[in-house]
Amino acid sequence: MNYFEAIWKSIILGTVQGLTEFLPVSSSGHLSLLQRVLHYNVGGGSMTFVNVMLHIGTLLPVVWVFRKDILALFKKPFKTLLMLIVATIPAGVVGLLFNSKIDALFAGDRGVGYLSLCFALTALLLLVTEYVACRRKRVSPLGWKHSVTMGCMQAVALFPGISRSGSTIFAGTVSGADRGDVAKFSFLMSIPVILGSVAVELKDVIFPDEGMAVAMGGAEIVGMIFGVVFAAVAGFFAVKVMLKVIKKADYKWFSLYLVMLSLAGMWLDIAGVL
Repeated sequence: MNYFEAIWKSIILGTVQGLTEFLPVSSSGHLSLLQRVLHYNVGGGSMTFVNVMLHIGTLLPVVWVFRKDILALFKKPFKTLLMLIVATIPAGVVGLLFNSKIDALFAGDRGVGYLSLCFALTALLLLVTEYVACRRKRVSPLGWKHSVTMGCMQAVALFPGISRSGSTIFAGTVSGADRGDVAKFSFLMSIPVILGSVAVELKDVIFPDEGMAVAMGGAEIVGMIFGVVFAAVAGFFAVKVMLKVIKKADYKWFSLYLVMLSLAGMWLDIAGVL
């Protein structure tokens, strides 16, 4: 891969990673589909390392935007911190037990077909979220019931194509929590999940399987740097947009986009293009 190719492909991947990590359209689903389309794979542990760095890029904007809320987690009585820990457990358990099987399933020959079904499911969740949010008259402050429900849905979102932010916001909204509380908690939930993903992928880089060593040339390194920068900038933009979307409960356009993406993916799968 030459410098030009590495840079433009990394910019696309970084931008998509940054946007879709926080917009309710599934970052894992988009990256899985996009890597197939772009034929982007620098090989073995090197690809894992690129994914680690892109995740770090998306972590920076959410930490910056919610820096005051993060600091507040460590002040008494620590209720929000405890709820955050408990809400992270389901995704952690499911990830440790089934992540490799999920990855293998979606990396297979029918992976695009499975992605398309998950995109369609996310579209349905978003429509239900908007319907409930616009018609519910009474809401309550975020509590244990809401945080546990959001945590369980975050575990479901380990399937590529099912949006983490979309599914957690769906869970918080349907369970009756205040929109503002749901938005803030959903973004805070992304921090341990991203850190967990970085830790798992970093383990594969530090202790690679045979043939998985990191061996990146100058083009791949330069491309990766561009990808991280664009992931951070796009992530900051996506966080700001998503906060406004949640306030208005306007998810129908994301849902329409996912329906179109799902139909396109199904066609590509049936036609055997990807």
